[in-house]
Amino acid sequence: MAVPTDPRASWGLPAPGALPRTAELEPLVTRVLAPNPSPMTLDGTNTYVVGAPGSGQVVLVDPGPDDPAHLAAVEAVLAARAARCVAVLVTHHHGDHAEAALPWGARLDAPVAAASGDVAGPDGRLLAPGERLPLAGTAIDVVGTPGHTADHLAFRLESGAVLVGDHVLGRGTSVVTHPEGDVVAYLESLRRVHDLGPSALYCGHGPELTTDPGAVLEYYLVHRAHREQQLLDALAAGAGSVDELVASVYADVPREVWPAAAQSTRATLDKLAADGRVELTGDGGVRPA
Repeated sequence: MAVPTDPRASWGLPAPGALPRTAELEPLVTRVLAPNPSPMTLDGTNTYVVGAPGSGQVVLVDPGPDDPAHLAAVEAVLAARAARCVAVLVTHHHGDHAEAALPWGARLDAPVAAASGDVAGPDGRLLAPGERLPLAGTAIDVVGTPGHTADHLAFRLESGAVLVGDHVLGRGTSVVTHPEGDVVAYLESLRRVHDLGPSALYCGHGPELTTDPGAVLEYYLVHRAHREQQLLDALAAGAGSVDELVASVYADVPREVWPAAAQSTRATLDKLAADGRVELTGDGGVRPA
């Protein structure tokens, strides 16, 4: 199988570290970048301030880390919009997206809503796929996108843009966490978002994707199929453990992200085992079926 081509390579996206702290993405949406860059979070976590201009209200999506400088930047956007926060929405439970949800919700007197009760808190709202949330002078559709984590959601805006959390990244590809991540569910979720015909993908990390969002989703699907074949080829060549597979398949990826690659590898092996293409041994090994 030929190595798939990432369509973003020719788009002239901002270089790593070049995203501005705040950016107006469209009349409904302002992005505020949290100061938590890392190999896993890229430039940092993207917090989105969503609301109709002039409505006097906004919704925060993925407040991110509970960081004073980040809170100050978000509150500056609220002040510039002359708006109050009426809800905090969270795509999934990972701390780089959810840590600030409850403390900021309390500070802003705004309820927290998520798919997980641990994230939403005892006074929050549990969200279900298919819901439409009439908030901040607009409507936000809840889209179920499990795979990266079991509780992952995306949010579709009236403009057609989709806030995809960690389901799609502005650069590179997302991790399917193990053991809670599910590659089969992840692939189904990619297709679900693709079928929405998004006008833009606003990612949890990295730049927004506006040139051809559908092409990125198609690339993600082909990339996953390519990874499966790489694993099968490495097994056929003699690899017999997750560590050996990661060293072979991810040889061109910085070692600092190999632990995340191991998670995706384990999740993919679970899928291949369910498909009857590999056998997982009791000692943590793996071999072709």
